[in-house]
Amino acid sequence: MDHEKVNILLVDDQPAKLLAYEVILKELGENLVVAASGREALEYLLKNEVAVILVDVCMPELDGFELAAMIRDHPRFQKTAMIFISAIQVSDLDRLRGYEMGAVDYVPVPVVPEVLRAKIKVFAELYRKTRQLERLNAELEDRVRARTAELEQSHARLLESEQRRSLAIAAGRMGSWDWDWVNGDWMWDEGQYQILGLDPKTFVATPANIQALLHPDDLEEPRRALAQFQKGAKSYEAEFRIIRPDGQMRWCVGTAAATHDKAGRVVRVSGVTVDITERKHAEERQNLLAREVDHRAKNALALAQSIVRLTRGENVKAYIQSVEGRINALARVHTVLSLSSWQGAEIRRLVDEELAPYSDGNQIAPLSGPEIQLQPATAQTLALALHELVTNSAKYGALSTQEGRLSINWENETGLLRLVWEETGGPPVETPTSRGFGTQSVIASIESQLGGNAEFDWRREGLLCRLSVPLEPRGAGQDRHQNRDAAAERPRGERTARSADA
Repeated sequence: MDHEKVNILLVDDQPAKLLAYEVILKELGENLVVAASGREALEYLLKNEVAVILVDVCMPELDGFELAAMIRDHPRFQKTAMIFISAIQVSDLDRLRGYEMGAVDYVPVPVVPEVLRAKIKVFAELYRKTRQLERLNAELEDRVRARTAELEQSHARLLESEQRRSLAIAAGRMGSWDWDWVNGDWMWDEGQYQILGLDPKTFVATPANIQALLHPDDLEEPRRALAQFQKGAKSYEAEFRIIRPDGQMRWCVGTAAATHDKAGRVVRVSGVTVDITERKHAEERQNLLAREVDHRAKNALALAQSIVRLTRGENVKAYIQSVEGRINALARVHTVLSLSSWQGAEIRRLVDEELAPYSDGNQIAPLSGPEIQLQPATAQTLALALHELVTNSAKYGALSTQEGRLSINWENETGLLRLVWEETGGPPVETPTSRGFGTQSVIASIESQLGGNAEFDWRREGLLCRLSVPLEPRGAGQDRHQNRDAAAERPRGERTARSADA
């Protein structure tokens, strides 16, 4: 680095003079570059850095003055040292013009080797020192920038951390406190007051006042913590409940750390309190959901068990088909309910699912009715009832022939779902003399389970079935009472079922 070679550009149109300059300057130990014309010199300059340019004034095409002017016009070479060599007598006017073009010195011919070497050496050293200084400055600027960036990042992280803490405090979910064990002084931040629902202007933090905020079942937690600290424990964590002055109970988790003196005695306790009420509520909801899922699973298994136990068939194949059909109906409504997180099922979706296998042709009229959200239990039971109606219609009713037609419409009459199932164009219908399982299943599910009623009108042109289902659950006693009244009011023909039901 002390003698890093620099480029010295020698420009002259005469090879002999260039050779002479090289011989004179060789002992300087620099990198000598020759150019036989001004254009050649410019081409080299555009690609390389040069410390000193030694240029002949008198050259064809582009003389020394013109070359100097072009070099100075380039931003990168505005400070490059240029020395003119002139074989003719140079007047003061010529010198002034040369200096205006950017020359730093003149060397007359014949050239005195010692003088030329001395001048070139001075400018080469100046260039070398300038470059070293620029590198040092660049390195220093890089270090300053890196340090500044590091400080800015550290400051940004600190601000972000403080903002997060401030947001947590503002939300009333986290607070910090400090207790001087020796003199009993307490220090709370704003978040601590917010969690406990206290006014910092009126509340005085004392052991008695703080203990009064604890839930009666959690009064032992502070005593346990103090006992642990006195035994040498460094930290303590516990969940506890507090009762705010307005009577609201909140769940908290507290973490405390003790500071001991050289003798091992506690001198200070610091801690953080976090409001975990929402988390506790979420855990309760999760436990409730688990119990609800268990309850629904048991209900589904009970329905499946009833299906298996009560289904009848002429042979094993028919029995299997009936069981599979009813369980598939139960599975379809289960899927619909799952998509709504068991909040309910829209009746149109429920009907569409049951009619899907027969929806390719024009046998089924467009569904008519408002959007009604059914509760899970109602949706399950109604889906099985619709499945029985669809199955019977496909075997013996309107859906068993190409000429048959089926229309379904419903309405909401002040909390009561009224659904009308109407078949036409199928085989002639005769009033059955006994109830089949399908009809029994529809009547039992609608009346016994949902507290509604099912009316069957065996018209010769096709079955007309009216289902009335309460949209809100009602008491079992009230359901049974209404079922008996509805059954007593129906004509005898309407309370019988098609003998060919599966």
